[in-house]
Amino acid sequence: MTDLWQRARGRTAQAWPCLPLLAAGLIGTGPAAVFQPRAARPLDALAYALVIVAALAPAGRRRPGAALAVNGAAVAAYLAAGYPYGPILLTVPVAIYAVAAARPAGRAAVLVAANFGVLVVALFARTVQADGTASEVASDTLLWAAIALVALAAGVSVRVRREAVTGMRDAHARRVASEERLRMAQDLHDSIGHGLAAIAMQAGVALHVLDRDPDGARHALEAVRATSREALDGLRAELQRLRGDEPARHAPAPGLDALDGLAERVRAAGIQVSVTVEPGLRLAGAVDAAAFRIVREALTNVLRHAGAATARVTVTRDGPDLLVEVTDSGVGAAPAPATGLGIRGMRALAERHGGRLEAGPLPGGGFAVRARMPAEVTA
Repeated sequence: MTDLWQRARGRTAQAWPCLPLLAAGLIGTGPAAVFQPRAARPLDALAYALVIVAALAPAGRRRPGAALAVNGAAVAAYLAAGYPYGPILLTVPVAIYAVAAARPAGRAAVLVAANFGVLVVALFARTVQADGTASEVASDTLLWAAIALVALAAGVSVRVRREAVTGMRDAHARRVASEERLRMAQDLHDSIGHGLAAIAMQAGVALHVLDRDPDGARHALEAVRATSREALDGLRAELQRLRGDEPARHAPAPGLDALDGLAERVRAAGIQVSVTVEPGLRLAGAVDAAAFRIVREALTNVLRHAGAATARVTVTRDGPDLLVEVTDSGVGAAPAPATGLGIRGMRALAERHGGRLEAGPLPGGGFAVRARMPAEVTA
């Protein structure tokens, strides 16, 4: 019963736009006949039945080709029978527009041409019955050809515009999805990559001192355990975000106040790190988190590539800008610094907050990452 009710509601929703055509046909056909005394056949029940069929045919919007065929057959029968011209003719451009708006232009043109051919034959038959002339047939044919072309062009333009809007919407959705995947990849690279790099270095330290310094090895393994737990927490948070869990379940993004803990993990991996943060920086929350991520990724590169013994982190305020600098005493270069994912991610992060980032080897050896961002900008 529910399905029947839903189908009935759907058909009613499709039919109601045709009610003005139906009303015009039923009300206006009689008065229109008064001014056409040359009509070969007076109005009767069949004429009004054809008016009703032609008016309601465009309601079949799910199958506009069939609707056009039904409308064309009803109008052609009306004309061929010799009934007077009337509002039934208004249904023709409506049916043509519907099929042009719903079907590809080529297919719509074929359907409209076939429908137009049937109407031309009906017009010829009507003219013969009314003792009309060839010039009347020609003028009527040209008039309806122009009407059909206008209705066809209007429907095609609506379809093209609708497809363009749909294409833009789909392209925007794909771009948003791609940007979200890139953001997730960058977040995983920044957080999990740092953790894995620190774990690898800490494990190497533990193996190196295991025989001669068991306490040092124990300390390094404890650092491995702490770092691995933090990396797992970060991975779990990213997976929750990927599944679409509520943002409230995620821990807040770490900021510069977490630099001490970050430095301790790097020190446990065997690299001496000094951290200098100017007090009273008054940073926007997004800038604070971005600065921490830049420092974390720069130190991750130190762990992976630099072969350095020391690293220095400096965060200061320069007027309206925040300056972040990470230098090391390593070999002075990282693999593919201009195109590496880490440096590209740091540069994109700085640019996202209205800043810029430079990275490269130092003249006297070592490597430097320098970022400048507006301190008060909000992402």
